[in-house]
Amino acid sequence: MEDQLFAVIDVETTGGGINGNRLTEICIVLLRGSKVIDKFTSLINPDKEIPRHITALTGIDNDLVADAPKFYEVAKKVEEFTRDAIFVAHNVNFDYNVLRNEFKDLGFEYTRKKLCTVRLSRKLIPGLFSYSLGKLCGSINIPISNRHRAEGDTDATVILFQRLLSLDDDYSMINSFLHARSRQATLPPHIDSEQINSLPESSGIYLFKNRQHKVIYAGKARDIKKRVVSHFYDRMSKEYQLGQETYHIDYEATGSELVALLLEAECIRKYYPKFNRAQKRPGPVYQIVSYTNQRGVLQLALERTNKRRESIGTFYSRALAQEKLEFLCREFKLCPKYCSLQSNVGECSHYSILSCEGICSGKEEVEAYNGKVAAAIASITEESSTFVIREKGRHFEEEAFVLVKEGNYQGFGFIDTETQVSRSEDYEPFLKRQTATYHTHKILSNYMRKQGAPRVIFFENSSDSQVMQPMTDLKKSPPIISTHGTLALEF
Repeated sequence: MEDQLFAVIDVETTGGGINGNRLTEICIVLLRGSKVIDKFTSLINPDKEIPRHITALTGIDNDLVADAPKFYEVAKKVEEFTRDAIFVAHNVNFDYNVLRNEFKDLGFEYTRKKLCTVRLSRKLIPGLFSYSLGKLCGSINIPISNRHRAEGDTDATVILFQRLLSLDDDYSMINSFLHARSRQATLPPHIDSEQINSLPESSGIYLFKNRQHKVIYAGKARDIKKRVVSHFYDRMSKEYQLGQETYHIDYEATGSELVALLLEAECIRKYYPKFNRAQKRPGPVYQIVSYTNQRGVLQLALERTNKRRESIGTFYSRALAQEKLEFLCREFKLCPKYCSLQSNVGECSHYSILSCEGICSGKEEVEAYNGKVAAAIASITEESSTFVIREKGRHFEEEAFVLVKEGNYQGFGFIDTETQVSRSEDYEPFLKRQTATYHTHKILSNYMRKQGAPRVIFFENSSDSQVMQPMTDLKKSPPIISTHGTLALEF
């Protein structure tokens, strides 16, 4: 590769994320093999304001670039200068993506093979505390001046790259990075390909950690390896920043997607990762509440709230809550008007619920009607059940399980397929206890509503009798969360 062209590049930008970044300065040093043969450097007018914190870092302000060429004026020069060359930069994905986006805005596709001197340095000069350009150059005695300006950083990167070429005299490491199937060019600078290769291709959760091993992102996947790699192909600013801050990747295989969802929720609750947006705060819920009106009639109503309150039942969508109210109305011959299914009417006239026995028209006694409402409320509060969900395990000789006792999520575990169980207590020795939260209840409610009976074993709640029974007719009525946040199901 002695005749190979390398374009060592550094850019300065306005900041604002990958897609919002605009060039303010560029420097390209062209090498043939390890010998410098040409250089191009220029300020660039970004056609937008440069933030003060960027000026404080680089010294480039709006006045400095006011008379500088805009990118379209130097684009042809950049394209010709880097043609047939391998694109080399320190943290190459940043510089490469900024340039590619500038060309994209002009309607051109810019594609080059690329090499990252951060990743090469980690391979060829292992064991250093930091691989940032300034600290790396300090560690191996490379002079660097005019820091955070394109030419100063490029000149230092050229010396670093020449040093790396001398350590890889047969180009074996560089060739491995340039191989078409290699992930090296797309991986973040601090992640070794060995970490990716060790990931399983099965269901579970994965944790991205920073240099201090603090969890900054938790995710779940059906295929852990495939999902992790997909983060690094995503060109969104958030995904790029996540990659820049990730130094370590941990995982836990679950076999079951349901267990992965529950474990992901627990990790987000426990670690509160910086890059997780969803699940940090409970969303709004719909609750069925009861009150006595001026006539003394016990009414049911639907309330939307962001806080957990005392209620008859809690749901995660208005449609599910209304479906439950309609079910109670039909099952216990209640009045749609007094169940919040109709308003501003003297007597109920619901289009599909015709079971009202006349409380709204004075034909039914208040005491008798209130007794029916009390029975409806009791039917919900008695729904809290004890059951186990059986799922696929991490290998063919085990099963995963999720345990719910009297409506309370207990946790999950793994059990040998040959182990005999007849009571809910038999699962206790294998149980990994977890915290029940808004999100775990929502996950379980959605699962029970969609999956139904085939994977569920129901146990009687009586302490004197823990008889195992199959679950039946799970979809007769939607699953709900009871007054105290417990999982309740209609059978």
